[in-house]
Amino acid sequence: MNKGGIEMANILGNFNRASLVAGILLVLVIAIFHGGVMDIAWVNAFLRFAHVLVGILWIGLLYYFNFVQIPTMPKVPAELKPAVSKYIAPEALFWFRWAAVATLVIGIAIAGAPQQAYLVEALTFQSGYALIGLGMWLGIIMAANVWMVIWPNQKKALGIVEADADTKAAAAKTAMMGSRINFILSFPMLYCMVTRGVIG
Repeated sequence: MNKGGIEMANILGNFNRASLVAGILLVLVIAIFHGGVMDIAWVNAFLRFAHVLVGILWIGLLYYFNFVQIPTMPKVPAELKPAVSKYIAPEALFWFRWAAVATLVIGIAIAGAPQQAYLVEALTFQSGYALIGLGMWLGIIMAANVWMVIWPNQKKALGIVEADADTKAAAAKTAMMGSRINFILSFPMLYCMVTRGVIG
């Protein structure tokens, strides 16, 4: 491998360095296309970007769990399962639960911003805001489900908190059911969020 290839591997092979490069590219795009204009419209646009970014992380991990991890775990040999339950799942769940919080908080900040201020109208399904309101309520329910059902039960199932074998098995099933509920709710939630500016 040549020197350039080694340097690129050093950057791309390290998550923190790759994240730094992504951040630098973002700042460059902002500087080039927005210059010094950082008015309230820009802040609102940036909040929307951040909302989508953390939302992709949250729902992407939800889909990883439902499309990949949950269906694949029964096929994993018993001696290899601890690699998932002790290392991969706890790390994925860390990003999963905090991305849910970030998505919710930023979404509420966008809806409550003085420039648009449609938070109350949306949450109460007032005329013209029913579609985004439904999407918001589904997101709130999903985030609550992450913290009140999925995470407490995953802590037991993964052995993060002490529990006997029967409790672990029951907790794993409850966590999976909570994850499946969020998977189901994510379809109408995403539809409401994406189409709300187009049809309502």
